[in-house]
Amino acid sequence: MTYVVVGTPGDRRVTMFAAALTRYGLRPPQVVAWPDVLAGQIAIPPGARVRIDSPGEDTATDALLRGPGAPTRVGGGALWHSRLVAGLARMADAASAAGARVLGDVGEIAEMFDKRRTHARLAAAGVPVPAALGPAPVGGYADLRRLMADRGMARVFVKPAHGSSASGVVAFQTNGSLVKATTSVEPAGRELHNSLRVRDYHDETTVAAIVDALAPDGLHVEEWFPKAAVGGRVFDLRVVVVAGRPTHAVVRTSRAPMTNLHLGGARGSLETVMAALGPAGWARALEICARAAACFPRSPAVGVDLMVGASLRRFAVAEVNAFGDLLPGLTGLPGSGAEGLDTYETQVRAYETQVLSCETQVLPCEARTLSGETRTLPNEARTLPYEARTLPCETRALPYVAAGRDDEGETHVRARAGAGRDDEVEAGARA
Repeated sequence: MTYVVVGTPGDRRVTMFAAALTRYGLRPPQVVAWPDVLAGQIAIPPGARVRIDSPGEDTATDALLRGPGAPTRVGGGALWHSRLVAGLARMADAASAAGARVLGDVGEIAEMFDKRRTHARLAAAGVPVPAALGPAPVGGYADLRRLMADRGMARVFVKPAHGSSASGVVAFQTNGSLVKATTSVEPAGRELHNSLRVRDYHDETTVAAIVDALAPDGLHVEEWFPKAAVGGRVFDLRVVVVAGRPTHAVVRTSRAPMTNLHLGGARGSLETVMAALGPAGWARALEICARAAACFPRSPAVGVDLMVGASLRRFAVAEVNAFGDLLPGLTGLPGSGAEGLDTYETQVRAYETQVLSCETQVLPCEARTLSGETRTLPNEARTLPYEARTLPCETRALPYVAAGRDDEGETHVRARAGAGRDDEVEAGARA
């Protein structure tokens, strides 16, 4: 079997997947570079299996997706997304023409890169998520303040609709006339740039300018979900789900609201978190991740970002990542069936053992829901826009605590104990 990877040659994702193939006695994959995909220069061998991976941090690819400019700049997400969707469609057409099999669904990838659509899909399926502002779009800072007041929200996360890696994310809170915005964004003239340092802004003029600059590309705003803390550091979980089963998990900790490792976050102890949650709590955490992944039934693997509430009894899904499997050095969870395997080896095993029987070129394609019902995707699905390609997400009706309140019924206006040093607006603080 010939494998093809759409990715960045030499990128860790590509080399780690190639190593996984080699360990299974398979040939290394042919690599189709993202710039070629975006230019429509796609050569796929007949009958190959095609894996789509992240455009990564390749400067040339970024320029093709967002247009020319400094790679550190914030913005251009709407253009990035539209060009990504177009490239994915060209790649799917090329694979179909070659009789190749795409391991995944280009429509679901596109949807996972739209936080508004992902949130709506999860919420509709009963997966616990933070309450979101809307449905009216947030056109700028004035809209943000008005909608927050209308919903009685004092603390929110402002996220670019098509962002990743916390780029442009602002943890925003108010306390009377005081405001505080925690972000890695750094204004530079008329542009915003990402930095590796999370900072606080208390000047409303600066905060308004940041939000107004982010708004044209689309914003997704969620109520702040106070996270649990271990050792004075808030944490969340990245859980990789392969073929519907949670197989790998990593704890991400930080003293700032964002836990991304490149922003000063650090890996935490999974054993400590599992002990704090207890067997029932840990089982529920994995169940929620499986339910979130089930909302994208034609995606063989996703990374679910799961937040654990300060009470250790609430959970909320923050993101579902199409390319969330880059966890170097991490092997499978006990009892997952992936013990001793990294995320890429686990996926190769799934491909080779035909666990993933629903591949995009095999039409009609049946996808089984958690309720056991089988749905058939019509043959016309390949030609429909990506909004129409995905199957409905049907999951068991499982109880969950409604987003927006903790287990004691307290609304998220004040910081909870152990919620981290950046969770409250400090009177008299300076930027």
